[in-house]
Amino acid sequence: MHTAALQPRRDMTQPDLPQARRQLIAERLSAGQSVVAADLATEFKLSEDAIRRDLRALAADGLCRRVYGGAVPVQDSDRPLAARLREAPGRKSALARAGAATVRPDELVFIDTGSTNLALVEFLPEDAGLTIATNAVDVAAAVLRRQDLRLLMLGGEVDRHLGGCVDAAAVDALSRMRIDRCFVGVCSLSVAEGVMTTQFSEAAFKRTLIQNSRQVVALLTSDKARASAPHHIADFAMLKTAVIEQDLDAGVVRGLREAGVDVIAVETAA
Repeated sequence: MHTAALQPRRDMTQPDLPQARRQLIAERLSAGQSVVAADLATEFKLSEDAIRRDLRALAADGLCRRVYGGAVPVQDSDRPLAARLREAPGRKSALARAGAATVRPDELVFIDTGSTNLALVEFLPEDAGLTIATNAVDVAAAVLRRQDLRLLMLGGEVDRHLGGCVDAAAVDALSRMRIDRCFVGVCSLSVAEGVMTTQFSEAAFKRTLIQNSRQVVALLTSDKARASAPHHIADFAMLKTAVIEQDLDAGVVRGLREAGVDVIAVETAA
């Protein structure tokens, strides 16, 4: 009886298999370990260029943050925008629809960076004489696809991680604006700490945004109450409206209402 020759089984942990190698690196990052490109190159017997390609791919998937010479783990609240855009679109659309319903005709509306804020553009009222200002590249592109919206784009150096501008040039331009309604991006919030974000420069930008806006709205997925971030943006009382998922932490909801925030609870898709 003819027997086919057995083919050797491929070892998925071998360093010449990019996906397996990236999985091993991702596991170390998920365990809280930083990685050094030179050390990985030696371990896997590859060039540092090959390792840097791995780290770029992992960073694009939100699994690490690139730093000089290697990469470090990221918190869930600090994943890049490109990774967050694909997550929970139904939940974000439900919040965005409710948030867009607060917008009034002829307003100057500022839409901050963030995947939930990006979803707003689709639901803004049509032919309402709205002007949309933003520091976010993806938001600007979405606004351009709507013929009934005017667009003001804040300039400056684009932070690839955030998908927008938050540098000194952007803050200076923002400080000269008087905004009717802003949708501010939030990384985390708690009764004790208020509204928080992950980057220092981003916090300064958001504080300026809040100070120059008559109405401040935040679209809050429930995970914001479970996340942590190091930089303070504002106390709850600085918000006018919070559009939340119904299962947002009850203590946080109570804190928002006690601070005088209008809370709009939305049933979101599972």
